[in-house]
Amino acid sequence: MSVERTLEGRVAIVTGAGRGLGRSMATALSAAGAAVSVAARSADELDSFVADTTAAGGRALACPTDVTDEDAVEHLVASTLEHFGRVDVLVNNSGIVATTPLLEQSADEWDRVVATNLRGTYLATRAVGRHLVGQGSGKVVNIASNFALKGVSHHAAYSASKAGVIAFTRSMAVEWARHGVQVNAIAPGYFATPLNAELREDEATVERVVRAIPARRMGEAAELAPWIVLLAGSASDFMTGEVVVIDGGQSVR
Repeated sequence: MSVERTLEGRVAIVTGAGRGLGRSMATALSAAGAAVSVAARSADELDSFVADTTAAGGRALACPTDVTDEDAVEHLVASTLEHFGRVDVLVNNSGIVATTPLLEQSADEWDRVVATNLRGTYLATRAVGRHLVGQGSGKVVNIASNFALKGVSHHAAYSASKAGVIAFTRSMAVEWARHGVQVNAIAPGYFATPLNAELREDEATVERVVRAIPARRMGEAAELAPWIVLLAGSASDFMTGEVVVIDGGQSVR
C-alpha cells in the first residue's frame, strides 16, 4: 500500500528512536517523506535504522544522545541542522519506566525516571524550539502515557513524569501558538514493545492487562503511525495543546 508523502521536504528529530514505538514513528515519518534524525543511547540500533531507511530511499541521520544531558541534546540539534539544513518536527519519545512501590523506591530511581521522561522532553523542546519559533512554523509531538490520566499502583514516578509531559505540552502550546508552532501529545496505553517485553513473558500478567482494556488486546506500533504523521503535518495546523489518547478504551473505564 502506498503512503501519501505529506511531509516531503520536512526534517524531523525523533528521540528514543532505536526500537519500539520510537523506531516505528520514525519509520512512518520517513515513509511520509521527511528526512529523519534519530536519537537514542544505542548507536547500533540507530545505525540499523539509517541503513533500513537509506535502503528504502529515505534520508536519515543517527545521533547517539542521552536526552538528560544538555550538551548532548544541543549537539543533536546542531548535527541535524548541519546535515539537513533545517528542522521542522520534534517527537519527544525517549522514556523509561520503573515498577516500584513508592515506599521502596530510591530517590535515585525517581530522579532517573523524571530526568529521562520530563527533563529530556524539556531540553529537546527548548533546543529545537529556538529554530521552530525563529522560522515561524513547526511541530512538537510529546509522547505521554494514559498512566498520566489515571491512578496506577507501583508507577508513581512514571505516572508523575508523564503527567508533567502533558502539562508541559499545554503550556508550550499556549506559549508558541502565536509563532505558528503547534505542540501536541499522544498518550498511548499498552503497546507490544521492548519496553514491556518482560511483562509480556508472563501469561497471567498479560491476561490481567488485556482484561482491563475494552478492546481486549494491546496496541500495535503501526497503529500510531497515522497519528504521528497527522500531528507532524499541515493537517494539524489549527490543533495545539491536545492530548490524543490511544489505548483501546482503557482510560475511559
